[in-house]
Amino acid sequence: MAVSSEPFGSLPDGREATLYTLVNARGTTMRVTDYGGIITELHVADRNGDLGDVVIGHATLSEYLVDNPYFGALIGRYGNRIGGASFELDGETFTLAKNDGDNTLHGGVFGFDRQLWTAKPVDSEDGVGLVLTYLSPDGEEGFPGSLAVEVIYLLTHDDRLVFDYTATTDRATPVNLTQHSYFNLAGSGPILHHELMLAASAYTPVGPALIPTGEIAPVEGTPFDFRTSTPIGERIGDAHEQIVFGRGYDHNWVLDGESDSLRLAARVYEPVSGRLMEIATTEPGIQFYSGNFLDGSLTGKDGQPIGHRTGFCLETQHFPDSPNRPEFPSTTLRPGQIYRTRTVYAFSVVE
Repeated sequence: MAVSSEPFGSLPDGREATLYTLVNARGTTMRVTDYGGIITELHVADRNGDLGDVVIGHATLSEYLVDNPYFGALIGRYGNRIGGASFELDGETFTLAKNDGDNTLHGGVFGFDRQLWTAKPVDSEDGVGLVLTYLSPDGEEGFPGSLAVEVIYLLTHDDRLVFDYTATTDRATPVNLTQHSYFNLAGSGPILHHELMLAASAYTPVGPALIPTGEIAPVEGTPFDFRTSTPIGERIGDAHEQIVFGRGYDHNWVLDGESDSLRLAARVYEPVSGRLMEIATTEPGIQFYSGNFLDGSLTGKDGQPIGHRTGFCLETQHFPDSPNRPEFPSTTLRPGQIYRTRTVYAFSVVE
């Protein structure tokens, strides 16, 4: 059981980034940098007891500093998309940075994924972890209010990865924090044979720019029905309009059960390794992204190109574009309130 640290390179302004290595009682190992709260490696056992890295990422800080699809990053101030890069709150219109066509994606050009967080190692009876803190100033990327954020990453001794998010503000602002790791439970190769279950009877359809239409649509009878475990690739090439818009899966599912209660959201099984990942969350939604835009132009930690659909994301969240959709669960945080959510990724094997 240990938390150790080492230099991870310099930012353009000269500040130094640090890479932390967390090892639990079983030998499960996670590496995290304070730059963007990025999880660079996560080594978990397969059914033979052999450890393997199940997240996609880069080997060096310099690769994370250039454009990449948020590998392993901590996302904020607002995870997912805000249509038109603007929203109205309390009668005032706020204009945001555009970084996804005419929209804002994952907090803007310099979201939380591109900030140097303050990191403090923790070692408890339950496991080892990091406490990450960041003060987002009023007006950052166009968002109102000074937002104080704390995120705890805890790797427990029974192979659960717990994310606890809290935030407070001095002015009303939308907040939607999440974690953007790309998983491949086989360690490499396409992820289409992974078997996915999503505990969701509905999803939020999108338009061509991947902004929700406002509809809550049933999954029954569509390629979006993962209520029973189904290979990711089984229906990913269907001619369904929503599949065409996303070039595969890149949608928000509306989770069953009561929001704010920790409940099962997803289960992923990789039959060759036997690895099983189960996700529980207090959030109302989860974004399933099937790595549709990975194209081999980026290089992974093994020096090999990161190919099409070699990683998938399951991002627990409030719904995309909620600041412009009063019918969706609210993402507005006001002074005196505490934003608080929890997500747990539990790893095991099927013999």
